[in-house]
Parts: sequence; C-alpha cells; structure tokens
Amino acid sequence: MLGFLRKNPRRDAIDTLYERIAAASRQPQLYLALGVPDTLEGRFESLVLHAFLVLRRLRRLPAPADEAAQNLVDALFRQLDRSLRELGVGDFGVPKRMKKLAQAVYDRAGRYDPALDASDETTLAEALGRNLFDAARPARALARYAIAAEAELAMLDLDLLFRQGPRFPPPERFAEGGP
Repeated sequence: MLGFLRKNPRRDAIDTLYERIAAASRQPQLYLALGVPDTLEGRFESLVLHAFLVLRRLRRLPAPADEAAQNLVDALFRQLDRSLRELGVGDFGVPKRMKKLAQAVYDRAGRYDPALDASDETTLAEALGRNLFDAARPARALARYAIAAEAELAMLDLDLLFRQGPRFPPPERFAEGGP
C-alpha cells in the first residue's frame, strides 16, 4: 500500500545525472568567458547543449544506455515542465509551451549532431550562434568547448557516467583570445 513511498534507485540515478548536467550548464564561466547570454533563453540553450552532449554519449554505449538516455530525456522534460509552472504558466498553457520546447530541443539536436559527427567547428559555431545570438555571430568559443566536452565524455562508460557524473572541460580554456 505504501510502495509509492519507496525510493526508485534508477530514477534517483537519472535525477542525479540530470542535476549534474544542469549544474554544468550553469557554470559562471560559460556566461563570462564564452559569452552565453545570462538570460532565460541563454540558460535554456546551455542546458540543452549539455544534455545533448551526454545523450550523444549514451547513444554510443551498449544497453542499458539506451534506456538511460530515454530516462534522461524524460527527466529533462519533467524539469522544463516544472520550470514553466514556477514561472507562472497555467495548466492550460503548459502543454502548448512544452510542445514548443520539445521542438526546440529536437531542432537543436538535428543541427548539432551532424556538426559534431564531422567535428566541424564552423558549422557547430554557426548553429550555436543562431540559437544564442539570433545568427548575429557564430559562437566559436562555445563550439570549441562542445567539441572538447564530447571528447571528455567519450572516455566515460555507463558506470563512470553515473558514478562520477559527466566531465566537461573548464569553459575559460576556450574563451576568445585565450590560450
């Protein structure tokens, strides 16, 4: 009868992974050194990029990584739903906004995937710049960061990913005019 009060270890592990991704997406140096706008939209873009990079890693790992990837997507959308409600979006407006957010996430994945597959910094910078700066300029530093992050994530198997969390490089290493 009180089974719903028991902890679900799989969901806890996914929630912890999501929290680590969210924390990485909020690193101040992403905003200060790499120019991600410190706005609601900029934070969304950073979160989507970091989640996308981890999902790409999960896609390349053997089962049950595919289940973990789906659970992570579910956790991402649960949090987006929660955030909309905290922002005051009413029950009738949430589904419509969630549909737009889901489309935005999948659009970004469709643009980032081929660029990362080809390690094409220029195309990735243009795609990131389109989302962050309305195509006013490419996000070159963020593209270099994303390519390096993917390389660091490639060193993790499923167990390490859950035990230690995703590894992302220090953003300040990729600042324009940096080393």
